[in-house]
Amino acid sequence: MSSSPHISDLLNRYMEICQMHKVRPSTDVVSWLKKATVQKLTCQKCTMVISLDQLKNADLFPLTELFRTNDSNALEIVDLLCGSSVGLDECTILSLMHAINTRLRVVDIRDTPLKEDILRELFNSGLDCQVLNVKSTEIQTLNMAGKFMHMHTLNMDFCTSLSSMEKDCFTYMPNLTRLSMCATRVSNLWTTVAALLKLPSLLELRFQNCLCCKDTSPCHLKDVNATKISNNTPTEGYFGKLHIDEYAVSQKYNSHHPSPICFQKHYREYMIVSLPRLRVLDNCQIGKFDGERAKTVFSSYYEVLPNKRQHKESIISVLHMRETGTSGIHNQKSLKSKGPPLHKKSQSFYSRSLCAAKLGSSAWPVLHPLSNISQIMKEEGRILRPRQFEYHQTDPSLMAFGTLEGEVVVINHETGNLVKYLPVFDTNKSVLGLCWLKRFQSKLVVGYDNGSLRLYDINDTLPEVADNYSSSIGVDFDDFQHLTSVHVNATDEQILTSGYSKKVAVYDILTGKRLHLFTDMHREAINVAKFAHHSPSLFVTSSFDHDVKMWDLRTKPVNPCYTTSSSSGNVMVCFSPDDLYLLVSAVDNEVKQLLAIDGRLHTNFDIAPTGSGQNYTRSYYMNGRDYIISGSCDEPVVRVCCAQTGRRLRDIYLEGQNARSLMFVQSLRGDPFRHFHMAILAAYVRPSSKWEIIKVNLLSSGQYSAEYKKGQHLCPSYRLGT
Repeated sequence: MSSSPHISDLLNRYMEICQMHKVRPSTDVVSWLKKATVQKLTCQKCTMVISLDQLKNADLFPLTELFRTNDSNALEIVDLLCGSSVGLDECTILSLMHAINTRLRVVDIRDTPLKEDILRELFNSGLDCQVLNVKSTEIQTLNMAGKFMHMHTLNMDFCTSLSSMEKDCFTYMPNLTRLSMCATRVSNLWTTVAALLKLPSLLELRFQNCLCCKDTSPCHLKDVNATKISNNTPTEGYFGKLHIDEYAVSQKYNSHHPSPICFQKHYREYMIVSLPRLRVLDNCQIGKFDGERAKTVFSSYYEVLPNKRQHKESIISVLHMRETGTSGIHNQKSLKSKGPPLHKKSQSFYSRSLCAAKLGSSAWPVLHPLSNISQIMKEEGRILRPRQFEYHQTDPSLMAFGTLEGEVVVINHETGNLVKYLPVFDTNKSVLGLCWLKRFQSKLVVGYDNGSLRLYDINDTLPEVADNYSSSIGVDFDDFQHLTSVHVNATDEQILTSGYSKKVAVYDILTGKRLHLFTDMHREAINVAKFAHHSPSLFVTSSFDHDVKMWDLRTKPVNPCYTTSSSSGNVMVCFSPDDLYLLVSAVDNEVKQLLAIDGRLHTNFDIAPTGSGQNYTRSYYMNGRDYIISGSCDEPVVRVCCAQTGRRLRDIYLEGQNARSLMFVQSLRGDPFRHFHMAILAAYVRPSSKWEIIKVNLLSSGQYSAEYKKGQHLCPSYRLGT
């Protein structure tokens, strides 16, 4: 049996390696080894602190080889410090870390200009260190899939490009107790919590820091002041717009460097409830009162699962109950005490249960772009830039979209195949309005920004053009100036138009004759006008004068049936599928549901404003009228809320090619045939060449498709219209 290595042999071994490679020994390495020898002689732990800033590339190879020898096992602890390290080979640094292996205690590579592929390799391969500091490094997406089994502290502060976490992140960190992510771009409560739940030992977390605190532990000033306050008289403290703490706090205690997630409404309560093992959040101790209050706030503003489900169920369990009519042992008590017997449950009950089970296990929804449609223009050197889109009303596979250049395209959005393509019939126009007919299911009305209207039949093909070119039906419509919106009534007899004016026009769909031209219906422009789904004479208008008005064509609409107002200009209004409600969206996230019969407020969705008067918000129904989806042109997020309670179920964030590719919501629609499916018309803020329609599936776990991750350059958002 070979004897264990001795610390005194290390220096000699290092000299031999340098001589072998014909490299001059580093005076700094020699000094570090001598210090370790002294520690051993004085019965201290044998520790070596390696500062890479003091080394050159030539010094790294013998040092790495030294740690691969048995002699290096005499060192008990190694700290690796790396500041700027300009000029050092990054792959060699990575090799050195792995050579040190289990002896690593601290790896501090803060402010290091390591390339993202090197960081990705580090995160994928894992490390045996106890403390990892990657502060201020260029990380965009966090996927620490490697094994970090001994790590208890991770600092990612000021990683300003970091915006999202992959679903496998933090999987192999069983001992991580402290995590700091201040001044990152992380913003999604749902995916962030799903990632953090994989950390069984996490006790201290922060996305913003107290000015006087250098680590994640509780602020001592906060503790001192909290003891002066009775638990029976809590007050809510705010720092700017950040919701920080329930207790009054000394003015010396200040929050700094918040990540965007901190600006989410009720962020602190959401974190406390979702991470019950957490003891410190943003340098604030979580007390008993914090936990109780957080539960109350959470239940008022958030849904854990959709369709009023309170507890997560496995998909297999729901399927088993549906097929057998029996429950599992763990469900027998609850099923016995409330609700009808299983054999009396409707198919709708199981469908809703399956949706809840799938969504509960899918924190990262699947986002799939329809960019492959652009290939139809590849030979001509052009691309399609969608400006408006609509699902077909009876065929689950069809979607139509119009482009900024005036083209109309019908696609099979399930397969990505082109169904019909209508080229531009005139120049300098964009499609701002689309509406499929209900009874004549192959026809659709198209409105252009130059005021022209066209009725097309996708089954009508002209003989002189290619098979997938459809024609316009021979109906001439008078132009409607400044058009932004078109809609067809329930009987496919009339077309309703509105736009950047105070006028609304009604056309006969068969003859093209304008039946009505109503002027001065509002004090400012009418952005959207919509017919009811079931009553062919009722329609509603929304205007930037803050008013929403209901009208009835059966009585000459000089006066509205009623008027209701928002606090800012209205961008969007639509009926619920059963016409019982109106969904109204005003500028900067003012979204509410009204009773269609008289305009009374039913649900206020309480979405936080941004403060921008240009943040045009649009909202639509999803899953019939169970849920609403809402997005705005200055934000990269779609909110999903329960239509009856207003509680938030999920947010979906759009991410561009990189951290600087800001992506926003131009328009959106719920899939009328699939629960928790939708499509989003997204745009980058950069003046480039492409917009994108992105399909979203909330019931399947994933993220962006590989095609989307390559990045697409989209145009700035066209602010108004539907």
